[in-house]
Amino acid sequence: MIRLDNRQPVSHALHGAVLALGNFDGFHAGHQAVVGEAVRWARELGRPAIVATFDPHPVRLFKPETPPFRLTTLEQRQDMFLAAGATAMLVLHFDRAMAGMGAEEWVRELLGKQLGAVGVVTGEDFTFGRGRTGSPALLQSVGAEFGLSARTVGPVRDEEGVISSSRVRHALQLGDCQTAMRLLTRPFAVRGVVQHGAKLGRSIGFPTANLEMERYLRPRYGIYAVKGRLPDGRVLPGAANLGIRPTIEPPIELLEPYFFDFSGDLYGQEIEVEFHHFLRPEAKFDSLDALMAQIGRDCEQARDLLGVTRPVSGF
Repeated sequence: MIRLDNRQPVSHALHGAVLALGNFDGFHAGHQAVVGEAVRWARELGRPAIVATFDPHPVRLFKPETPPFRLTTLEQRQDMFLAAGATAMLVLHFDRAMAGMGAEEWVRELLGKQLGAVGVVTGEDFTFGRGRTGSPALLQSVGAEFGLSARTVGPVRDEEGVISSSRVRHALQLGDCQTAMRLLTRPFAVRGVVQHGAKLGRSIGFPTANLEMERYLRPRYGIYAVKGRLPDGRVLPGAANLGIRPTIEPPIELLEPYFFDFSGDLYGQEIEVEFHHFLRPEAKFDSLDALMAQIGRDCEQARDLLGVTRPVSGF
């Protein structure tokens, strides 16, 4: 998939595109509706479909002290936009210069001069420009000066209300993987490069692939039934600890998936870990033997929840 940068010129082959515009962090069911409308419109017109997403999130500029809250990396979003049928992803680097642009300037300079867009799709509540004074109505009125049309997509709802990134985050912070999965239409997943650790897991019979959480939202600390996706396409079921490992000193925050019946070297490889079921909170154990016994029980529970057949014992 083509990745564009608002700080660089856009190829003329991509001028005249239909643009889906928003944050799209998490790419939940509501975001999918906006992008889906842009892709359909672009196909009707025979035009490219571009999804524009902000990075960093505007909150990072205005409230840098905010704890990590991202649900997806740019790379994950790029894969999702491609799967949704988009031609390209436009990364809008949100800095002081962009934050200071007036709404009308934002439309004319970015959508008009730089992209030459013919259409833009947003959610009904999308705002932009200095002081968040831009709106879908302003997009339509200012865009009409250079042939840009604008459409909005209403909120997607379920029985509990509007589907939003805030609801996904709240569910994950409660350890409610099923609600998060329903809102996202897929499991929440962390992607990262496997790091070397103290190799304690290997020494007690449960070797783990250690990932740092970086800018991801922290779901509830505890033990999860997970699935890992490897670069070669294999999907591995397992159990993972997310947290600071209170039994081990010093406390270090890690995501530590153990993949059942797998032997191989994952160090330095980028993998993705999907959160399927929350099993229990983190706990401190009196001994490594007690910890090992509990890990064994956790793995049995995770196998059951994931529907994993146990290996046949030898003769």
